[in-house]
Amino acid sequence: MSSADLDHILDHTRQDWDGARGARIFVTGGTGFFGCWLLESFAWANERLALGAEMLVLTRNIAAFQKKAPHLANRPGIRFQHGDVRDFTFPPGSFTHVIHAATEASAKLNDENPALMLDTIVAGTRRALDFSAQSGAKKFLLTSSGAVYGRQPPDLVRVGEDYAGGPDVSNPQSAYGEGKRISELLCAIYSRQHGLEAKIARCFAFVGPYHPLDAHFAIGNFIGDAMARRTITIKGDGTPYRSYLYAADLAIWLWTILFRGASNRPYNVGSSEPVTIAETARTVSRSLPGNVPVVIQQKPVPGQPAQRYVPDTLRAQTDLGLRQWVQLDDAIRRTASWWGGGPALANPTTSDSMLPEYGGDRTRAT
Repeated sequence: MSSADLDHILDHTRQDWDGARGARIFVTGGTGFFGCWLLESFAWANERLALGAEMLVLTRNIAAFQKKAPHLANRPGIRFQHGDVRDFTFPPGSFTHVIHAATEASAKLNDENPALMLDTIVAGTRRALDFSAQSGAKKFLLTSSGAVYGRQPPDLVRVGEDYAGGPDVSNPQSAYGEGKRISELLCAIYSRQHGLEAKIARCFAFVGPYHPLDAHFAIGNFIGDAMARRTITIKGDGTPYRSYLYAADLAIWLWTILFRGASNRPYNVGSSEPVTIAETARTVSRSLPGNVPVVIQQKPVPGQPAQRYVPDTLRAQTDLGLRQWVQLDDAIRRTASWWGGGPALANPTTSDSMLPEYGGDRTRAT
């Protein structure tokens, strides 16, 4: 990512880093999309503010991450521990902060083995909380998900933290969302039993460097198509609403919630500006060179309400002074610029219906 992005994050979190001087931070999921942004912004702040802080990152494959991001793998202040989030060995010593961003983001796994999806999420959160209690950590951040709300009612333009809905437990595809709900409950339990400050970030959809362009994320597919000068093809009718927050803004939100968020007071994290899948594709097309065509294969069904997955972020704005600084067209250009001449891209065809029930364009930590 660019130094401008990292300066942007530091400019909006500078006042909070004093609380991390000499800190020891343990991170799960530190090598995924969320994690890479957390590592990058931590290293930037650590060096420029002379924090003297340390970060230990749990990963299942240290060698793979060293190949993916060698500049992070060898960064002063960042170390790695091999292990699985469900049963990792507790590292010795005390820690001040724990960030639990590990989650299996595979739509394929959620479809084919929802029991494993649920077990991984719940066992991983329980293990991270047990470690927090043993290590003496006072602040714990859970990257939860908008999936905890279940299907957003079509007449609810933005879903707020007080919405009382939930995943459909008769549908096995609700494993991800229900797993995150249980994780939030575990945070409340450990907070009461151990005095842990449990901060909950309910994350929606995002875009930015490190975002995959050939996976099951609609906006990533669109950017990949535009960069390859391919027609953007949407197999559905293009009417579902999503919203996208740029990853640098995401990092600001996550650090702010960890440092200043209220314990056990969930915060929606994402953009509150709705955009349809079709509009997203067209925005990608006109934001990048080539102005590739957009083809929508199905027509909307008359009278059928559009699906929505858009957060109300008033709580984060009011309580923590957070907002969306980078607009979508700029976020798209920055993402494409970062990928540049990167790896060869597959040619996925985006379908509205391929996106899981609980949330649509699933951009989550791995």
